Amino acid sequence: MKSQDHVTGTREPFETLAALTISQRFADDRFMSLLSQSFLVIAGSALIGLSAQVAVPWYPVPVTGQTLMVLLIGMAYGPGLGAATIIAYLLEGGIGLPVFAGGAAGWPVFTGLTGGYLIGFVPATFFVGVLALRGMGRTMLGTVVAMFLGNLIIYACGIAWLQAFIGLEKAIAGGLMPFIYGDFLKIVIAAVVMPAAWQIVQKFWGR
Repeated sequence: MKSQDHVTGTREPFETLAALTISQRFADDRFMSLLSQSFLVIAGSALIGLSAQVAVPWYPVPVTGQTLMVLLIGMAYGPGLGAATIIAYLLEGGIGLPVFAGGAAGWPVFTGLTGGYLIGFVPATFFVGVLALRGMGRTMLGTVVAMFLGNLIIYACGIAWLQAFIGLEKAIAGGLMPFIYGDFLKIVIAAVVMPAAWQIVQKFWGR
């Protein structure tokens, strides 16, 4: 007998890495499943905070791992859990933990020049998580497309905010152009990491 998605023509969502791991380990234990999700939120927000402090020399400006980790979490966690992780990260920085780039912290960061980029992390992660439920992130091409679109959302939010301070032309020149090469590097890294992670997890769980 055919499943309903074959009859109606709709496609059932793919699992994310996080959902696959949790469902396999705690399929019949709702409490442990929720506890695992909470752990993933805390661990994910911590990883973003750590990655924001890493600056790799690159042309024309140093590259941090912040946006790479943000978008990888979106693909690995999915829209809901991914967005919750980003919100937790932003709250941690807002209350004073030095988790933003360069060890910055506090609510005034959100009203500064980079505030739009930080806020843009939330819709970007959610959108990339939705793409993950469509199967993107399992192949190199799917990962490249998801990373590219996620970065577009972050830059759209960041530049829209930044242009209110310095004008659109300067916002694009200073808030986008210097970071293109670094983002290309991050996309290449993600295109290698995500499919490899899927292969490891699927092999571990016998999929």
